Amino acid sequence: MPAKRTPPPERDDLEQDAGSRPLRADARRNRARILEVASAVFASEGLAVPIDEIARRAGVGAGTVYRHFPTKESLFEAIVLDRVERLIEEARSLAAADDPGAAFFRFFSSAVEAGLANRGLGDALAAAGFDREAAVDRKLLGAIGKLLRRAQRAGAVRGDVDAADVKALLLGCLAMERCQGEGSAPRRLLAIVCDGLRGPRAG
Repeated sequence: MPAKRTPPPERDDLEQDAGSRPLRADARRNRARILEVASAVFASEGLAVPIDEIARRAGVGAGTVYRHFPTKESLFEAIVLDRVERLIEEARSLAAADDPGAAFFRFFSSAVEAGLANRGLGDALAAAGFDREAAVDRKLLGAIGKLLRRAQRAGAVRGDVDAADVKALLLGCLAMERCQGEGSAPRRLLAIVCDGLRGPRAG
């Protein structure tokens, strides 16, 4: 009687842990797809959606999700940190803009809008439950600081604030906008905060 053959593992089983070697193309695609689907699901339905359902919607097995993200919390953290990295890249891309003031206020408004669209992003900006990613926070403050200093040199932003102040104002603005009741002017508080940041030569 021939020996029973063991079925081959799913393709993601062949991948080594992060840090040993880069993920293969199919594993990268699976990871990106999981993040995309989970982001949409968490944003619209909350964190109660089970991993099995996220896997089904992503078109992968639940085991594939768990290999990339051992817990639902790690999946959520990866989504949020990805959003923070996008904010960092946006800030860096605006750092060479011709109009430093416009670039700074565009980033500030964009960060508030992103945080309103994704509550988890606001939590990440506040470092709630993301202490081990302090390096990401330092990168964000560095990117904000570069935008801020250029805007201050141009007189577009008041000179008595630093990057930590800007981050605190971002968080405060997010909290206030979320608390606004129906009938309030949209983004009124965002406009007030931006006006308070403007320098003597603001356009």
